[in-house]
Formats: sequence, C-alpha cells, structure tokens
Amino acid sequence: VRGERTVKKLRLSKALTIPEGTTVSEACRRMAARRVDAVLLTDVNGLLSGIVTDKDIATRVIAEGLRVEQTIISKIMTRSPHYVTADTLAIEALQKMVQGKFRHLPVVDNGEVIAMLDIAKCLYDAISRLEKAAEQGSALAAAVEGVERQFGSNFSDCSCL
Repeated sequence: VRGERTVKKLRLSKALTIPEGTTVSEACRRMAARRVDAVLLTDVNGLLSGIVTDKDIATRVIAEGLRVEQTIISKIMTRSPHYVTADTLAIEALQKMVQGKFRHLPVVDNGEVIAMLDIAKCLYDAISRLEKAAEQGSALAAAVEGVERQFGSNFSDCSCL
C-alpha cells in the first residue's frame, strides 16, 4: 500500500536472544544488563522458538515458587510466538499486538530474529502519523479559507472544481 509505513521503518530494538537451555536467573541477569523486559529464545539452529517477558517470570516462576537458578527458561516460555517480518505494515503489527494482548513482537526474517518491536513504538508511530495528517488537514482548510476570502465564498460553488 503506497504511503504506508512498514515495520522496518520503525526504530526497532535489537532483540535479546538466548538459547532455550538458559536458566531463568541467567535470563534475568541478561535482561537487566540490557534493560529490556522481554527475551527471545532460539533453538539449536538459531531460529525463534519462544518468548519470555518480565510478566511471565513474575507469574510463571516467582508466583509459582520455582527456583530461578534451577528453572530452565524454555519451561516457562510462550512457544511459537506471533511475529512479523520487516515488510509487514506497521499498522498490521500494532493490530496484531492489540488483538493478541501482548506488548512485544519479534521481527523475523526466514526464521531468524532480526529485531524486537515494542507496542510503544507502534503507538508512537501511529500517533505521529495522525498528528501529521491533522496538520495537513488544518493546512488544507486554511488554504481553502484563504482562497474563499480572496475570491469570495461562491468560489467553492464554482463549476470548474
């Protein structure tokens, strides 16, 4: 669709990826070091296999009384997560996150993780585009008003339009 922004045009974050066999405690250390609230898990071939968020750790590990040093992250991950490609329309990615009720969406190319999309970036982009459209609409309205002032209000009734 002409004029529509794709995911690759958003400011994507480099995804934190870890192997499925990593412990929850190590995953948490890596998440804290990178200051991210989600991690993507990859299989032995380096392909996307799951996702774990800070909420997953809180509800599936801490609340259940599991030991973070002994629990393998793949035990609590969401398997085969939804994802988008770099060529997916940004609005479609946002719709997918809203409908699925999740805040993070892997960006994948041929099964390999290339980035992580955060719902805040999608919302920021959508709001920014709405603001620009509103500004353009205001500018158009001002131009029409200027023409009407110059040529009279009958100009909009002109048969040449």
